[in-house]
Amino acid sequence: MTDSDWGDWLVRDVEDASPDGVAIWYLGCNGFVLKGNEGTTIFIDPYVGLGDPPRTVRMIPVPFDPEDVSEADAVLATHEHTDHVHGPSQAPILENTSASLYAPDDSLAVAREDENWTEEWDVTDDQFDEVSEGDTLEIGEFTLHVEAAHDPDATHPVSYVLEHDAGTFFHGGDTKPSDEFERIGSEYDIDLGALAFGTVGQIPDKETREPKRTRWYNDENQIVETAAALQLEALLPSHWDMWRGLTSDPKVLHHHAKSFEYPRRLELVEIGDRVNL
Repeated sequence: MTDSDWGDWLVRDVEDASPDGVAIWYLGCNGFVLKGNEGTTIFIDPYVGLGDPPRTVRMIPVPFDPEDVSEADAVLATHEHTDHVHGPSQAPILENTSASLYAPDDSLAVAREDENWTEEWDVTDDQFDEVSEGDTLEIGEFTLHVEAAHDPDATHPVSYVLEHDAGTFFHGGDTKPSDEFERIGSEYDIDLGALAFGTVGQIPDKETREPKRTRWYNDENQIVETAAALQLEALLPSHWDMWRGLTSDPKVLHHHAKSFEYPRRLELVEIGDRVNL
């Protein structure tokens, strides 16, 4: 783990905030932190690792040190990949705050078995809460719905719908288009949805290290297709900033989205930016 490039200002910005409804900070990669007007704070897929150079090379700053986090009610993981479940990024948050990790089974297996969070950090097994599609639970002032996701590269991905009096936020993890999304779009009134976006690149194979044509995230057409099915009021593209060879420019989505009813607008953010519901 490297030190934060930004010191602790982002963590303090979150902890000092008193939003009127819900404030949402983009942590880069596919990480977000949500804070409600009653103080409930939820991290989703926070990752401050450096990847596995030269295969995966981080292209953005490390925006915070998880050791500096002193207020959190929950950490949510969408699937088991390293940039979504990562002990050095997430276990210190659980250790310092007594928050729980909410995640599907294969993600919890990484925390329990592969990374031994309970041995490497002061984390207890009762801080692990398994979730699955169809679950609904209350986390402070938020209602969390666990929904389906379609990520062919993951073994058990899920998406999350977070409802609050101020609005509804959707986090798709690294999902691509799914037949489930029209149902989800009809069932919830989603104000803001985060979907992974990137280009196709040549990434060294995990085993052979030979360059391999790689598509991990939605392209322009896939992300708009997904946003339209979900009936997103606003689409927030994520993940486009992270890995060398897979970065993209989300401004191009204006051209792809303009002839569709949804998303009604794009919410383009950079690492460290805050948006409000």
